[in-house]
Parts: sequence; C-alpha cells; structure tokens
Amino acid sequence: MSSYLYELPTTGAISYADVCVDPTATYITDIADTTEARANLRAVLKENKRTDQSEKDYLRLVKVLDDYIPRLQGLLACLHSGEMALKAEPIFSWRTTLSSSIFHNSPRISVPTFATETVFTLLTYAFSLSNLARAVVHSLGRYETERGISDTERKAKDERLTFAVTLLCKAAGIYEHVGKECLAEWERERDRVVSLGMSCPRPPDLSREVVIGLSKMALADAQNLAIRKLLSKAAFESTITPGPPLPKSHPSPALVAKLHLECASLYSSARSLVKTPGASKSSSKHKMKLSFGKDKHGNNGGSEDTGEEVVPELRRYLADEIALHNALARKWLGVDAGEHGGTSKGGIAVGFLEWAKKELEELRGGSSSGGVMDGDREKEMRDRRKARVHDELGSTNTFLTGYKRMNDTMTFQPIPPQAELQAMIPAGLLAVNIRPYTKPTPAFGPGSVEYTRRQTEDLELLDAERNADGLSSPQTTPSNSSKSYAGAEAYY
Repeated sequence: MSSYLYELPTTGAISYADVCVDPTATYITDIADTTEARANLRAVLKENKRTDQSEKDYLRLVKVLDDYIPRLQGLLACLHSGEMALKAEPIFSWRTTLSSSIFHNSPRISVPTFATETVFTLLTYAFSLSNLARAVVHSLGRYETERGISDTERKAKDERLTFAVTLLCKAAGIYEHVGKECLAEWERERDRVVSLGMSCPRPPDLSREVVIGLSKMALADAQNLAIRKLLSKAAFESTITPGPPLPKSHPSPALVAKLHLECASLYSSARSLVKTPGASKSSSKHKMKLSFGKDKHGNNGGSEDTGEEVVPELRRYLADEIALHNALARKWLGVDAGEHGGTSKGGIAVGFLEWAKKELEELRGGSSSGGVMDGDREKEMRDRRKARVHDELGSTNTFLTGYKRMNDTMTFQPIPPQAELQAMIPAGLLAVNIRPYTKPTPAFGPGSVEYTRRQTEDLELLDAERNADGLSSPQTTPSNSSKSYAGAEAYY
C-alpha cells in the first residue's frame, strides 16, 4: 500500500458572466477566461470518472487546477474589493467524495456562495495530488526487492518515491488550510445565506474535523513512504540474505519502530476525526427530519446538518493502517531486541515478534475482506493491502524463527507477557512535515502582478504631473487635481 485512493468528484457547469457584474467593463475577458478554466476542470473531472483506473491522468488534472485556482482568486479579489458585484448568489453543484452511499454513487449537492467553490476546488486539488502520489508509487513496483536492479536505478526510483512524499505533504498542507481557514469563511457565508432562507447542506466534505483528519492521514501516508525509502537499500540486501542478522546498511530498527508508531498515531487521530459526523448521527435524527421539512422561519431546509458518515472504505483504510503500523512497530522492536539486546533480551525479541505475527494474521483475515458491492477502486486497495500484509508476515516469521531458535538454544530468556511488553513501547517519531499551503497570486484584479504594475505606473504618472505643475505654478488648481486622479480611477 502507498496511500488512499480517492474517488474524485465531478461538478456542474456555471458561467461567471451570469453571476458577476463588471460595471467598468475592465474584466470582461478575465471573467470569460475564468469560466473557460472552470469548464476545463469540469471536463477533465468528467473524463476522469469515465476512465479506467490504470489510465487516469492525475498530473493533467493538477495542471488544470493550477490554471483555474489563480483565476478564481482573481475573481474573489475583485468581488471583495468592490470592483465587481454579484447579480445573484451563485449556486455551485458538486458531487461529493466523502459522503457514504449504499450504492457507491457520490451524491450531487447544490450549495451557494463562492466560499463553497473555493473549498471544493482546493479539496479536489488535494485529492488529485494524493492520487498522483499513489500513481507514482504504483509505477515503481517493488523495485527494492528486484535482485537485478543496479544501485543507480534504485537511487533513481528512491527519488521518485521522495517526489511522492512531497506531493502528500503538499496535500496535507492544503487540507490543513481548508480546515483551519477556508471552512471558517464558509461557515460565515453559510450563516448569511441560511438567514436569507437559502438551503445550504453540509456533507462530510465540508466538516472541519473531517478535513483536518484528511490532513493527518496524508501526513501519515507520506511518512509511510518515507519509511520505505529509508529501508530501500537494506530491503534489497535482505532479499538476497533474508532474516537475522540485519545487513550493515540497515537503519536502526528502534528508529524504524518509532516511525511506524507515529504513523499509527496519525492514522488513529485521523480516524477519530473523520468519524465525528457519524458519531452524532443517532443524536441528530430529529434534527435531520426537521432539516428536510420547514424550519422555524418557514423556510425549506435552510440549516441542514445531516450527521452523515464518511464513506466506509475510508474508515476501513484508517482502521487497517492503524493495525498494520502498530504490528510493524512491534516487529521492529522485536528485531531491535534481537539484534542489539544481547543475551538478556532474547525473550523480549520473541515476545514482540509473536505479538506482531498475531496482529498481522488478524489483519490478513479481518476487515480487508470486501463486500459484494465493492467497486474496482475498493478491490484494488484491498488487493494491494493483502500483498503488503503477506510480505510483512513472511518477513516477521523469518525473524521470529531465527530469534526463537537462538533463545531456545542459547539465551533461554522468559517471554514477557503482553502487558509488560506494552510498557516497553516508546513514543513515535515524525520524519516528514506538512508543506503549508500559500494562496497563489490572483491572475487579475487587486493583488495581481498586472494590477500592481498599473498602480505603480499611475503613481509615477501622478508624481510626474505634480512635479510639472510645481515647476509651472506654485499652486495646484482644483481642476488640475481632478485631472490627476481621472486616470487612476480607471484602474480602481
């Protein structure tokens, strides 16, 4: 496994010329270009939905989003500064990604305000980066176990793995930005339109807790890949001579254990957060009924809070990752005791490895088994997990056999009970960092490069006119002052 595979959303069409007023006719072309950029995004998302998983082009989607987002920022900058106005409240139609559905069909919802468009667009950007990272990792195969691979080839693929880590850290930063900043703005806009009697549903995709959970999950996925890169050279050498003793190139097994423990901790936090909407489901049944009827003002469903659960495959993914990384942490703690613990820790090595083996066997036969309604995406994720667990179980068995033989014939140490082993588990260690998201410079309007250049030119022209007036006359007449500002007004 590399990272979670998101089912990307689709969106309905919208023309910004129909919702935005440009009183000075300064941005007619920019509005049209922004509408075109969004139409391109819509087309690529629809194409992605129809394309087989092996042929999906996530890099193209990322490039389309890189083109659209600065234009959307330009539109928002013009609206916020008053250079444009709204003809009417825009309604954006998006098919959600995280909503649970018994038929595996993402529901389409219509939600007002530009804040909605910002959130869904940035979430789609983060989903696409995560899926791109997964595609990069899939293209590498299990290169570190290929006996014929050269050191140069291995290092080149290590760099591709590092690129995937970077993509996931960037996705984590986007989720964090959406959860901490964009959704706060969306909440304010939601309160405004609800007070006007408009319907404004809140799917899990628009839950702050869920989005922050996705940030932690992306960071854990990145750490998972970072561990793989750390073990790359040693994994190749272990393929030739598996089991104890470890090759000299192998990093500290205690360090590897701590990295896995931090992965488990991040996935655990993410799972707690994404379960938040579902946790309140039973307590909000009455509220749900009200939201589909009339509210106290007589409006139709203005304050819909469904308490809807996140898709079950995401929750299963997180539960399985927690179990997997906890098991791998026990494995490496056992290897550390066997390699560096001397004769006194032979029993500890066997105890941790037996614990790891038991957890991996449970994971192999547990929640990874699919249902009759699983789609291709779920089956692919399940198959990859099954292969990963199979490999890790084989490696754990190899170490367990070796250290158990040593303890039974040489060290004769008792195997501690699980409670005693639990007390020996250290804290986790984070090896990757979120890449904070920075809003792009608007493509036009206030804050854009062209807008700033024009402002600078206007100021320089104004200074030149003032200097000229100062040379010809000691005083500036009101009419001259008015003329000085006439040109500037064309840009503000």
